[in-house]
Amino acid sequence: MASVRGQGVPPGDGPVAAKWTEEASGLAFPPLVVALVARERGRAALRAAFPRRRGRVLAVRTADELATTLRSALTDVVVIDVAAPGVETERATALAREFPSVPFVGLAPLRAADGPALAAAAAHDFADVAVEGVDDAALRAIIAPLLFSTRFASALWPPPPSLGLEAPLQQAAWRCVIARGGRPIRTSELAAALGVTREHLSRSFSSAGAPNLKRVIDLVRLLAAAELSKNPGYDVRDVARVLGFASASHLSSTAQRIVGTRPASLSRLRAIDLVERFGQGRGRSRRST
Repeated sequence: MASVRGQGVPPGDGPVAAKWTEEASGLAFPPLVVALVARERGRAALRAAFPRRRGRVLAVRTADELATTLRSALTDVVVIDVAAPGVETERATALAREFPSVPFVGLAPLRAADGPALAAAAAHDFADVAVEGVDDAALRAIIAPLLFSTRFASALWPPPPSLGLEAPLQQAAWRCVIARGGRPIRTSELAAALGVTREHLSRSFSSAGAPNLKRVIDLVRLLAAAELSKNPGYDVRDVARVLGFASASHLSSTAQRIVGTRPASLSRLRAIDLVERFGQGRGRSRRST
């Protein structure tokens, strides 16, 4: 997997897998939907599509607010009222080129006068455009497969063979980890979700030569960091912040320990490269997990 961009849900079991990553694990974060939407009808449609506990809709008023949010929180999707006239809409639309890993979705009533706005959305590689009033009832179905966390989990759904995660408990734990989209997670949270003790989970996960669970969690977080590092709009501090690392130094030490590289190099490495580096004796710590 070179990148999570443009990935669909796991083949053969797509709808079930997508639902699992969002709900059944009990650990997937409610997606963060950042909206620059002027019309109340559009905002109401988003709130209905992503109610509490199934999503968080954060309204912003300006392109600067949008950029600040993107650099401070892991954003799953940006929705912009592309038909709203003005400089702020134009500036917000242009941010799609700065953050290509975050899907941008347009919202418009699809009037004849909206042609230039739709053309601008296409020119800036928007993931989709929803028609206000027509697509309201299907807005969640349109947006959910595009979410960063959904695509991240989908791209990593089968664990890399080199990790040796073949037992059902190992694979269930892996899917709980990738469902977080690179956000931090405790082994105690995983154990509770899987209905086992933390000690049993840690011992069982690292059996038969598999890597330690804590190291795998860090690997998944670095895979997310590598993906975000490829965005021109993020620097190392931004990546550390949005993924919940304590600091850029914390991200740096984790990258050195888990994949033997500096954060600045993550943008140049593919996921398969990171997994290969991880497999070079970095999958186990001296201290028990």
